[in-house]
Amino acid sequence: MKANWRLFVGLSAFYILMAVVYYKVGGETVGITGMILAACLAGMVGFYIWFTQKRIGFDIPSDDLQGEIADDAGELGFYSPHSWWPLPVALSASTMGLGLIIGWWLTLIGLGVLILSIIGFVTEYEKPLPATQH
Repeated sequence: MKANWRLFVGLSAFYILMAVVYYKVGGETVGITGMILAACLAGMVGFYIWFTQKRIGFDIPSDDLQGEIADDAGELGFYSPHSWWPLPVALSASTMGLGLIIGWWLTLIGLGVLILSIIGFVTEYEKPLPATQH
């Protein structure tokens, strides 16, 4: 993770430097704004990775220069094998976007359905405790 956050912080510094150079050679406002926003995005990702590394408190196996590929093997996380929840999330987000064209009332309906579908998506694998196990 050390290399990861350094890469993103370096990318952020590069975008800032290029925005300054672009401004000095007479660049347009949209390009300068885009480069500054790209610098902010890269800096935000770099900060998140740095913060996560500090929080877990140890280096990951890929940070060891003498490490082997097999040192980093293992379970990476839980990935849902099948889920229907991305479909209502996408449809309600599309409805919200369409509501910006058609009318605010459709945007509000899309927002309500989007909130419900995001809650369903996030809590898909949550199981409440039975009444006897409090």
